[in-house]
Amino acid sequence: MMLKIEYLPRGKLLRYAKNSLTHSDEQVDQIVNSIREFGFTNPVLIDEDNEIIAGHGRLTAAEVLEIEKIPVIRLTGLTPKQKKAYRIADNKLALNAGWDMQLLAEEVSELVDSDFDIELLGFSDSEIDDMLNVEPPPSEEDDAPPIVQIKYLTIDKDRIPATDTEIALLLDVYCQYHDAHETHEGFVKYLADRCQ
Repeated sequence: MMLKIEYLPRGKLLRYAKNSLTHSDEQVDQIVNSIREFGFTNPVLIDEDNEIIAGHGRLTAAEVLEIEKIPVIRLTGLTPKQKKAYRIADNKLALNAGWDMQLLAEEVSELVDSDFDIELLGFSDSEIDDMLNVEPPPSEEDDAPPIVQIKYLTIDKDRIPATDTEIALLLDVYCQYHDAHETHEGFVKYLADRCQ
């Protein structure tokens, strides 16, 4: 499939009525700021009828910025089921990614040192603070005595210290729950019920 970027008037794009991904005002502001800084680098995906497959948040940001012509890529030949599935997959697959926290911290630290506006990255201030406190892994040549590292469980805004033994115990209970239920959903309720 040959992909081509077109520019369509904003008013010609049709929102998908059953779009299940929500965009908070804060997230729309983040998209707006990203477009201001980097440009509209991620075209909206549409079907043959100009209905959005992916990019509802980008369209909302374009409305805020009063951008008249929107970059789009028209995906043709998808069945209705494929469109429905791709709308979900496009968002969920991105959420399934993880971070190499050491490398991320290095990259963010370099941006902080260069006075770049790190709010454009989409992380909260507390996430940035936590990220920049990541300890580098000890080198093999390091003969210094081991440093005791305290691990924390984060619940809402509270950080609860936990020993390695407690973490291992919790992980064991979680694995048993996951093996029995084949999901992580409901695990916290399961723990709370066990404590009563």
